Amino acid sequence: MSALAQIALPPVVISGLVSRFGERVIHKDLDLTIEAGEIVGVVGGSGSGKSVLLNTILGLKPIDEGQIKIFGVDLATASRAERQSVDRRWGVLFQRGALFSNLTVAENIEAPMLQHGQLSAADMRELAAVKVALVGLPPHAIDLKPSELSGGMIKRVALARALALDPELLFLDEPTSGLDPIGAGAFDALIADLSASLGLTVFMITHDLDSLYTICSSVAVLADKKIVAKASAKALETSTHPWVQEYFCGPRGRAAASSLAASAKPASSAKEAG
Repeated sequence: MSALAQIALPPVVISGLVSRFGERVIHKDLDLTIEAGEIVGVVGGSGSGKSVLLNTILGLKPIDEGQIKIFGVDLATASRAERQSVDRRWGVLFQRGALFSNLTVAENIEAPMLQHGQLSAADMRELAAVKVALVGLPPHAIDLKPSELSGGMIKRVALARALALDPELLFLDEPTSGLDPIGAGAFDALIADLSASLGLTVFMITHDLDSLYTICSSVAVLADKKIVAKASAKALETSTHPWVQEYFCGPRGRAAASSLAASAKPASSAKEAG
């Protein structure tokens, strides 16, 4: 396959995925394609299998049936070298950060570099400082331990670690959970800016309606053991699926949509006035 053909492949293609725990079926005939540059929010009710889906993609849970291709590589049949190549091209931010509590911020960010690279200690330190700045943390944070960080700072350090190897694909598990509205909004803006400036494709599990409306190019809805819809949050307001209707057209969904519309008005008015 030519390099041009490889570049054109969607970063994520899931076909006919079946996930089980014993006799309990979590996913059945699940299909999902994520195109390069998309920010996709994955939503679903409690127990719908959002985390199971993420863990299966990451290889933390075996694929029971179906196929997952990342950058065109079939994860079920990939060689060790192919799998390592894919691992270098993605980064992961887990829900609670999952930082190593006994390591400094710099050492946490350097962990993927140690695993996959052959850089000197000085080079890793320099790169860690670059990532700290990239996620909007002050320079002195690089020598702090996780216990010395606020919840918002922990999220940013975890994001810096996810970006350590300059990935093309970013997996985020509830990135704004536990943050106040201002902190959540700032984190959303950071993700959008990084996606635009670095050309990142983002797979984001979230319950945050503001995130879905403001930064997600599309929303994939997990219900009935599969992806029942993938469209913009605004387009999903007209879905006839009962769960989608309740989620996007219930009181909170209407409030998020109204808030987005209200925030867009000044910009539109200014443009018209100009």
